[in-house]
Amino acid sequence: MTTNNQKIILLVGLMGSGKTSVGKRLSKKLDLPFVDGDREVEKAAGLPLVDVLKCFGPEEYRAGEARVMKRLLQGPACVLASGGGSFVAEQTRLYAKKNAITIWLKADINVLYNRTAGREHRPFLKGHDSNLKSKLEKYINEEYPYYSEADIIVETKEEQVDITVNRVIDAINNFLKQQN
Repeated sequence: MTTNNQKIILLVGLMGSGKTSVGKRLSKKLDLPFVDGDREVEKAAGLPLVDVLKCFGPEEYRAGEARVMKRLLQGPACVLASGGGSFVAEQTRLYAKKNAITIWLKADINVLYNRTAGREHRPFLKGHDSNLKSKLEKYINEEYPYYSEADIIVETKEEQVDITVNRVIDAINNFLKQQN
């Protein structure tokens, strides 16, 4: 493995793309700490994500998320699973370009749907099970243009997580070879 442990490995993508499950296993293989952006937002707010959104509204939620991401992206090397929409913020993308290797875990609508249906902990999908696919399509249309700015794109599929992790590692190694 030729990965550069001096940079943060930032995983971006929509909710359900696999950022947390891939990130946890990737961190072990790269011998880096794993940091979950959503958990860091909860720690900073002292509330679960659903309550942060409910109490402060979407704009303040995103502003707080941007502050947390700025702090994390200036920190030590780690595997960082971003919150679903955090890479949309220009400030986050700028810090990521400077301090991280960014990897978009790109999933199609069916993968996202299968992984998010019935999940209560996803605040931006709360109460949307009846029209979940249309809500996900809206996020795809709005956010995929931002995710496309990532250094690396890895398609996530309905496969074992370790297979995806190995494909991510291969993509990182190819990226680093091209940088040298």
